[in-house]
Amino acid sequence: MTAANEVVDAKRAKEIEAEFESERAFRPIDPRLQQVLYVGLILFAIYHYVTAGFGIPIDYWHMGFHLSGVLIALFIFYPAFKSRRRGSTSGWRAPFGVPIHDWLLGVIGSVAALWIGFSWEGFDFHLFGSHLRLSEHAMRQGNPATIDIVLGTALIFIVLEATRRSIGIVLPIIVLAFMGFALFGPYLPFNVLKHPGVSWSQFVNNVYFPSEGIFGIPLWVVSTVVFHFVLFGAVAQKMGLGKLFVDFSTVVAGRYMGGPAKVSLVSSAMFGTISGSSVANVVSTGSLTIPNMKRLGYPGHFAGGVEASASAGGQLTPPIMGAAAFIMAEYLSMPYTQIALAAAVPALMHYLGVLTIIHFEAKRLGLKGEPPENIPRFSDVVKRGWPAAVPLGVLLYVLFSGFTPYMAAFWGITACIVIGMINPMHRMSLRDLADAFYEGGRAALAVGAICAAVGIVIAVVTLTGMAFRLGFMVTGAAQDIGRTLHGIVTLIPFEIASLEDLTLFLTMVFIAISCVLMGAGVPTTALYIMLVTVAQPAFSNLGVPPLATHLFVLYYGLISEVTPPVCTSAYAASAIARSNPWKTGFTAFRLSNAKIMVPFVFCYSPAMLFVLPGTTWGAFLQTTLTCAAGVFIMGMAFTGYARSPIPGALRWLLGLAGLLLVAPGSSTDIAAAAIAIPILVYLYLIVEPVKGTARP
Repeated sequence: MTAANEVVDAKRAKEIEAEFESERAFRPIDPRLQQVLYVGLILFAIYHYVTAGFGIPIDYWHMGFHLSGVLIALFIFYPAFKSRRRGSTSGWRAPFGVPIHDWLLGVIGSVAALWIGFSWEGFDFHLFGSHLRLSEHAMRQGNPATIDIVLGTALIFIVLEATRRSIGIVLPIIVLAFMGFALFGPYLPFNVLKHPGVSWSQFVNNVYFPSEGIFGIPLWVVSTVVFHFVLFGAVAQKMGLGKLFVDFSTVVAGRYMGGPAKVSLVSSAMFGTISGSSVANVVSTGSLTIPNMKRLGYPGHFAGGVEASASAGGQLTPPIMGAAAFIMAEYLSMPYTQIALAAAVPALMHYLGVLTIIHFEAKRLGLKGEPPENIPRFSDVVKRGWPAAVPLGVLLYVLFSGFTPYMAAFWGITACIVIGMINPMHRMSLRDLADAFYEGGRAALAVGAICAAVGIVIAVVTLTGMAFRLGFMVTGAAQDIGRTLHGIVTLIPFEIASLEDLTLFLTMVFIAISCVLMGAGVPTTALYIMLVTVAQPAFSNLGVPPLATHLFVLYYGLISEVTPPVCTSAYAASAIARSNPWKTGFTAFRLSNAKIMVPFVFCYSPAMLFVLPGTTWGAFLQTTLTCAAGVFIMGMAFTGYARSPIPGALRWLLGLAGLLLVAPGSSTDIAAAAIAIPILVYLYLIVEPVKGTARP
């Protein structure tokens, strides 16, 4: 089969997305139940849409409604074991194809989620000759009633089971380990970890009652912000915004050398603004761009790697980032717009790194751009697609005007509905709108369970002071190793790094490795929430601003998307490219070299983030421009091609110069210039150019 015939249709794209994104691997549903679920999820989405614009209920009711709906739908959609997804059962033991125990788990979880609201004011009444009395919530805080303990216990384990079904066993195991740490503190093997421990009733008190634990910040952000942006993305996709991104990217980048790869880069970055999932990004844009890259002559593993690396950057790309960025805003008590502005330059560095390798790889292979007949006219793209861009503009205008993110999402969705109904170029029917609300509601199920589960971890950290213990262990180990290394470094005639610099570097390495290893089985949002609690005290002791710490953890959480052996984005791309999954994963990792280096830069030099107090234009420009030059030179070294093949020794020297440029500091910049300038002069002014061999 030729590359030209490898375009992936919508059905195959959905199959690939379900295969590599566990959150979308649903069981077969009885048609009658499917209709009920369809209406139920639409109403669930409408509730969030309406309350975003007209007033969100009080916290414990709103989060209770959200979690209740999530748990009922989740236990219907997800079977207990993956093998059950291939078929359905029926009969009295499985009404409508769903086992009766799944119905019970959903109902009990829903009751437990809503109990806080029902019992908040307490009650005192007689029923069937019995006197039922329960004091108000404030009086039970710290001394939960028996029914609170029973329902809290049920909700804890039901949330863990819901999380296991939707994303796998790794996160529930981690949560159980944290629970064990809280409950068995006196019996832990290391003195630095020992603590008095807590009773089960006290544990349930902290986990079940607001405003920590299950009903803490993660679930609040998901129910008031993340759900709305997922819904906006679903509706915007339905009205044609995704197609507009691809068409616009083709106009902008398609004609240049290696055009389809650059189209993939631009379209994935743009599509990331309305998609919170890297795998969904790969499938949506890669279905077109990967076959086009292969048709032009890129190897399959490289085509898949480009798409995976570009898509994994979508959650880092302002103005609309992933769910973790909104949670970050709550943790830091910062406007989301400031976080988006701070993340802009690091995101550009990531895409510059990918673009550089794409460009020089195209030169090495002798690849041309798209033929003119395959590139749409800019005027036609604008004429046909401009209405689809209006809702995004509305959302961004409201967001950057200082309103809450959920209000911005409300007006963005409203603009989608109004324009979609009247747009003559791509009119959206009521059925299209209903389908979009259904898809948006279904797509948000897993993240609701995930954030409820991670809330348990946060409660443990708060209850036991675990973050400071682990942070102390990390910085202590980094200092010990740093002293040894510093003793070796001092043998050099000039100082390369101080002990403080080495300690910070090793601390960042330890946190980065933890992110990559845990990211093999934990979604980005959950990974960010868990590890930032450890990184924050460790980094703050070393003088790193909190914003830089949070972005560091977020970046390395997303690097796991393209880091073998578990790199779901790369594996999804390899399925489309029909390439070796491991080779595709390693290629995506190589293409993401800037995303690996940049977090170290803004921790050493927070001026790159721009919005922090005390940042000067001089520091910002020096850090940013030298980092960009270093990323560019690193891309050249990785590819091994400039105007002609670069000899091996010079590649290594260019790589060293690139690293020195990326590292903040005038001394490293001077050393990098001394290495790079003679090599670049030799490559561009002395060596004769050697054209790559064009491929069919």
